[in-house]
Amino acid sequence: MKIAVLPGDGIGPEVTREALKVLDALALPQLTLFEGDVGGIAYKRHGHPLPAETLEMARAADAVLFGAVGDPECDTLPREHRPEQAILGLRSELGLFANLRPAAGFPGLEDLSPLKPELARGIDLLVVRELNGDVYFGDKGERDSAGGREGWDDMSYNEAEVRRIAHSAFRAAQKRRKKLTSVDKANVLETSRIWRETVIELAGEYPDVELDHMYVDNAAMQLVRSPGQFDVIVTGNLFGDILSDQASACVGSIGLLASASLGERTTEFGTFGLYEPIHGSAPDIAGQGKANPVAAILSLAMLLRHSLGRDADANRIERAVAASLSSEVRGADLGGSASTQEIGDAIVRHLQATA
Repeated sequence: MKIAVLPGDGIGPEVTREALKVLDALALPQLTLFEGDVGGIAYKRHGHPLPAETLEMARAADAVLFGAVGDPECDTLPREHRPEQAILGLRSELGLFANLRPAAGFPGLEDLSPLKPELARGIDLLVVRELNGDVYFGDKGERDSAGGREGWDDMSYNEAEVRRIAHSAFRAAQKRRKKLTSVDKANVLETSRIWRETVIELAGEYPDVELDHMYVDNAAMQLVRSPGQFDVIVTGNLFGDILSDQASACVGSIGLLASASLGERTTEFGTFGLYEPIHGSAPDIAGQGKANPVAAILSLAMLLRHSLGRDADANRIERAVAASLSSEVRGADLGGSASTQEIGDAIVRHLQATA
């Protein structure tokens, strides 16, 4: 089993270090780790945010454990050299089109949610976000207009792209509570009209899944009004980026939310994927031991489950995280004072107690 480890920028190395500590505690046999540079640190060392050797390392692995990218010192660079291009490049080059972002509350943390405790207690959903299309990858540019400089971005999806992500979402719903909500803006956007019609056509292949549709503005409202109504949400790249972050805020902290980016490639053990916390590089707290590593550790659990076929180990990690949070070993984002390392150590202790 081969894992490419790409810590990246900001708090990425700190939270990745704790995830690797948890991985080491599992003592998995025949596991090899490779570490590479990505993001701002890669640009500074190699002149590009996604060096060729890092990309090849990722291609040769069974899974990628990713930290975060983003460095204020690189904000003035041309677009192609900015740290964020590394994650976009990895998604595109590795064919990772389905981003799975689970959001579920932890017992005892309901008061940390901005929602009423009874609403926060009901959150248990999965956002399936398309990763390789939409305005993020469409043509874009700048032109002159009567009002001065004008920026433009092309939003588009074809039927094949929609079917591909919809299949992933229907299958995910089959493994959960068998309800799928497709989010679009079909009353305004032609892209969304094609999206909705294609999802409806595909629904006949999944008669056991209840399908409904929701405009993105209503979905954003319903996430704070009645989050418990959602099981699986499938949507495009732009809407998914926004809604999944909103869902994490409803849970109580972006430091608790993991993600998996999957494609169609399979390995000897499972589905190849890239796994990362959704919190970003947080340069304002980098190097201070304030980052919450839970999202990175839960991303590791997703890696074990989806890419390495080790459900039992993934379950052990998730139980250890829940136990640690219940014991009130929490970082500042959850109202506690534990450091990044202390949180990781506590999770390892709970993991070893179940060995």
